[in-house]
Amino acid sequence: MRIIAGVAKGRTLSSVAGATRPTSDRAREGLFSSLLSDYGDFLGLNVLDLFSGSGAIGLEALSRGASVVHAVEKNESACKTISRNSDLVTKSAVAGVFHLYAMSVARFLENPPLVKYDIVYIDPPYDFSDSEIDKCLVDLCSGGFLKEDALVAVERANKSTVLKWPIGYTVLRERKYGQALIYYGKPAQNG
Repeated sequence: MRIIAGVAKGRTLSSVAGATRPTSDRAREGLFSSLLSDYGDFLGLNVLDLFSGSGAIGLEALSRGASVVHAVEKNESACKTISRNSDLVTKSAVAGVFHLYAMSVARFLENPPLVKYDIVYIDPPYDFSDSEIDKCLVDLCSGGFLKEDALVAVERANKSTVLKWPIGYTVLRERKYGQALIYYGKPAQNG
């Protein structure tokens, strides 16, 4: 698993043995291609990577110029891997700030946000229930974590039940990348 683009391009990242299911290179490339079409670049963006695993998604955003990247992961082995991976990427003279929150996503979302996010990536275990995903999405929206024009991407197995976005979101699109299906949505505009 490598960083695809940016100042840390080509750096090899460690994965977490058996503890997590990493986003495939194909899905990661598709995700970032889609995000680039929406944003043009990552300069100045705040990114939240929930269920971070190896940290590859957040660290890719950091390599591409994101200002703030927050990764949330509760698995101890995964947290150690994220710390090692972040050392590799931040040594590339990245100007952005990376912070790992070693806690559950539910606990992270209980607290007031330190910043509002432009991009939120949610990649829970594939056996994570629909109701748990719904709660994450509701908490993000109602807790003030999202900028008005934020984009939220949720990765699920392409054989999972179809993601139903809760009230407060507008559905944008969905894309299939091998075994992964990524759903894209944004906060609904009021008025």
